[in-house]
Amino acid sequence: MFPFLSEAAVATGLDLTNTAAGALAITVFVIAYVLVIAEESLHLQKSKPVLLAAGIIWITVALVYREQGLSVVAEAAFRHSLLEYAELFLFLMVAMTYISTMEERGLFDALRGWIVNRGLSLRQVFWLTGLMSFVISPVADNLTTALLMCAVVTKLGKGQPGFIAVSCINIVIAANAGGAFSPFGDITTLMVWQKGVVEFSQFFSLFIPSLVNFMLPAVVMSLFIDNARPQVEKEQIILKRGARRIVALFLLTIICAVSAHSMLGMPPVLGMMLGLGLLQFFAYYLRRSFPRSIALKMAAANANGDDAQIAYLKGRQPFDIFSRISMVEWDTMLFFYGLMLCIGGLAAMGYLALASELIYQSLDVTLANISIGLLSAVVDNIPVMYAVLTMEPDMAVGQWLLVTLTAGVGGSLLSIGSAAGVALMGQARGIYTFSSHLKWTPVILLGYFASVACHIWLNM
Repeated sequence: MFPFLSEAAVATGLDLTNTAAGALAITVFVIAYVLVIAEESLHLQKSKPVLLAAGIIWITVALVYREQGLSVVAEAAFRHSLLEYAELFLFLMVAMTYISTMEERGLFDALRGWIVNRGLSLRQVFWLTGLMSFVISPVADNLTTALLMCAVVTKLGKGQPGFIAVSCINIVIAANAGGAFSPFGDITTLMVWQKGVVEFSQFFSLFIPSLVNFMLPAVVMSLFIDNARPQVEKEQIILKRGARRIVALFLLTIICAVSAHSMLGMPPVLGMMLGLGLLQFFAYYLRRSFPRSIALKMAAANANGDDAQIAYLKGRQPFDIFSRISMVEWDTMLFFYGLMLCIGGLAAMGYLALASELIYQSLDVTLANISIGLLSAVVDNIPVMYAVLTMEPDMAVGQWLLVTLTAGVGGSLLSIGSAAGVALMGQARGIYTFSSHLKWTPVILLGYFASVACHIWLNM
């Protein structure tokens, strides 16, 4: 079927990089990724092209390997990629369910309302939203954190497009930097942790370099922020029942995930799924006790003549955990499937081995890892990091931490370099744009190299 293939095959697979089948696969992947990049302009969900590309690439791999009598090798390679995705999928599903539940219980609205009601100046808002992005993103995730803080600055900076644009840049940098020193802060750090090349506690050695990455550009940008105090209507947010206990359950779930990996030697997803079970039982309790809780609150509201509270209680519905699970970003989940399977297929064809030779053997390993970060400003850091993990270069822990840092914060160099940047361009449409971010890229680049130098000095 493919007479143009070389007959040479090894136990780990075939080298198809110089064949028509290999050229077809890499062309399909490039076209798919161009469509992903053009998602905003084409209004084409990013999962669609990569799902199609993954199917074409693995069908090609299967046909070629069968022709060479290596169907078992192809099947094993596919199952390996599928297992890696399954672990990531279940982990993210639990994390996203918790975040969605906390949002439904009003925690994020309460946090936004607390900031809005402080009566802060624009410069104070700039610093507070940046610092909170840096602190929250390691526990939540950089995308959710960025969206929450962007809602604050767009409300407080109404009529101040310059302030909103600079604050959004600051939020993107802070959220990406905060996510770089925690396995829960970014998909790339999660993949590195799940791969087992860096232990959970070792990520925290990136705290100081990440802080430098955020603080240096923030100090410069803050000099261009007006110190006026905006006048906005204050918000009154009421937390729904069980909100604080759900935060406690989320923290317990994180502890379970870390313990499963570090103490039992099991994948972290074991602890995450245990945490999902705990959340479901608590949701069952909330649902069963809902009528009694509403009756007590309604009686108190009637006694006080609080018409607003009565109207609010009449509109309440019992908590449904599966409605929260359905709120998971399925387009993102399917995108990860297609992406990881595409890269796995290219690895089976020998492309990642070739890339590893070009990057990690022709360049100094430190320079290679710094370059990976610069590349992630143009190409999303998730495929870049997954490709590096699939290459499995022989590196010390300090170098794995370096590439984790650079891939995480390198996406801040351009607005399209991270999920947080892309999301904020949609939320603050027409104000925070590619060009407004690009104006500050030299300052962000300074922070990038300062964080790298800081890591080399402290940790290598």
